[in-house]
Amino acid sequence: MRPPPRSRADRERNTLARLDGDVDAWVATSGDGLPYLVPLSYLWDGSTLLMATPASSPTARNLVATGEVRIGLGPTRDVVMVHGTATPVTDLDQETGDRFAAATGFDPRTLTGYQYFRVRPVRIQAWRESNEIAGRDLMRDGRWLR
Repeated sequence: MRPPPRSRADRERNTLARLDGDVDAWVATSGDGLPYLVPLSYLWDGSTLLMATPASSPTARNLVATGEVRIGLGPTRDVVMVHGTATPVTDLDQETGDRFAAATGFDPRTLTGYQYFRVRPVRIQAWRESNEIAGRDLMRDGRWLR
């Protein structure tokens, strides 16, 4: 038997805990008419996600070209979907780079040709079972629906 649906406040709390506690996500971009999906590590700062990928990768090229991204967190029966806008980070400060490396166990600064991107969520959805599909929107137009 499936659990009863969570309240909006519980879903938001669970979503923020997932954003803060997870470090890996599925990142979907599109360019030249072709979709591209890749797992990437991220750092959540409370309002944006910081990610890094090779600058020559399809993901980076798509993010530079369109700035659009979809991010999936969690298993399919406890999913958080983030639609966001991505901007290249050209001046990553030492502290943020250190926090990213500590959180993800991966330091792109030690590699050649990596580009950081900051993703600002525009829409966030979260649901566990079909009984949570109604009301799954937690954020629209970059604002939490409280």
